[in-house]
Amino acid sequence: MAKQSAKQPEKQPEKQPEMPGEEELVDALHQAVGAAVSDLLRERPDHHFSYWVLVTTGEAFGPALSAWSLEALAEATAGWPEEAVLDLKWSYADSPFCTWGEEHLKPVRALFDARPQVFDLEDDEGDKEYELRLRAMETALARLDAEGLFGTGKRRLATVIDIEVPSEEPDRERTFRLNPPEALTGWLADQAALTARTAR
Repeated sequence: MAKQSAKQPEKQPEKQPEMPGEEELVDALHQAVGAAVSDLLRERPDHHFSYWVLVTTGEAFGPALSAWSLEALAEATAGWPEEAVLDLKWSYADSPFCTWGEEHLKPVRALFDARPQVFDLEDDEGDKEYELRLRAMETALARLDAEGLFGTGKRRLATVIDIEVPSEEPDRERTFRLNPPEALTGWLADQAALTARTAR
């Protein structure tokens, strides 16, 4: 009598991961951005960082990190006229630290990708999803700031933190929320100068 083969158990469908909520995005960003910034501070202990920025797209995908230090800016613009220096000072893309800490931030993008995509949703729902994603980034930066990661006292007042969406108009209200007024004195003067130059 032929031996009957054992019945193979039915393959269970793979369980889909739950969609991450806003707080999960905040927690993941808090950890990833904190680790990336800390790594750069350790890597450049002699640098005075003046700008930290999360950069995302119009779809509000998981962000990248960029930063400028006074020392890096001085090295990059040695011999340049003052107007040219201003062009670089707030340019995330031209920084030698652009996309720093990708080993920390890349995994966070999977959480963003697990949510409904902004442009796949109806207008109102897409707007809500976009706002949720940007709000998560802002909350994570604010928490790190409250912990003193970007400096305290005079050092913090010499630093601007921000979120940039290059395809969109700058959100100055968000910049104001993320920074003490004294930290924005130079930034506001530079923005006014850049605007005046464009209007010429």
